[in-house]
Amino acid sequence: MYSPAKPSPAKSLLSALRKYLLIPRLVRLSRSAPKDRPLAWDRYWAGIRATGVGGEVLWDAGTDDEFLGYKDVLLRYLDPELPVVDVGCGHGSFTRALAGIFPEAVGVDVSEHAVRRAAAESGETGNVRFEVRDMTAPGAEKGFDGGANVFIRGVLHVLEPADQAALVENLRLLAGKRGTVFLAETNFQGNPVDYVTHLGATMQGIPAPLERAIRGLPMPGHFGPGERQQVLPAEAWELLEDGEVAIETNPATGVDGRSRVPGYYAVLRPRG
Repeated sequence: MYSPAKPSPAKSLLSALRKYLLIPRLVRLSRSAPKDRPLAWDRYWAGIRATGVGGEVLWDAGTDDEFLGYKDVLLRYLDPELPVVDVGCGHGSFTRALAGIFPEAVGVDVSEHAVRRAAAESGETGNVRFEVRDMTAPGAEKGFDGGANVFIRGVLHVLEPADQAALVENLRLLAGKRGTVFLAETNFQGNPVDYVTHLGATMQGIPAPLERAIRGLPMPGHFGPGERQQVLPAEAWELLEDGEVAIETNPATGVDGRSRVPGYYAVLRPRG
């Protein structure tokens, strides 16, 4: 069987040096990101002028390929009679896809500008609505007294531990006795410099959607089985299914594979 040749020590050293030289530039860019999380996200979405293919949103591939990879799992575990809440909905692309398989899809986001854009891009879709909600705030689960399914993609890996814990408690209350939580998160095993170089950052330039995210948002971490076990422990959550997944991002480099980030998905229900 053919296996690609390993890079020579000289090439490996050169690659490591190039990554090292990127660090000062990344530090300068990231300094402009507001420390206040809701403010950071609202400023980010306020500056977005285009979404979808060729747009400005880093994690928006502009296709439904990723969602179609989730669809069978959603249909297998989530109650089709309950509404679904898309936590951290952004401009609502996944919310609109969810509306095709659930009676109502509600997109919630901490950013008012994101919610406005999501509503504007949803047109006359009758079973979709959007609300400004910080799902880490006390009482954020209110309004779904009969329980709801939850879809959460790419949120937990950008939160601090205290906000993760607050969000998970609200998800537990939101799901109630009948709801199920589906999560998908990036799980890139490497440091932040490795991550941004995977997405196309070089000494010669940084793709615009990536640079916009670095300038305005906190540097992300990763979220896999170990993090899930800590944040959603087995004594409180029943794990129904989990596994690896590819998170699609804006294909800004034109290099095959660069737009896909290793990810992790899990399906869970609150115990009791």
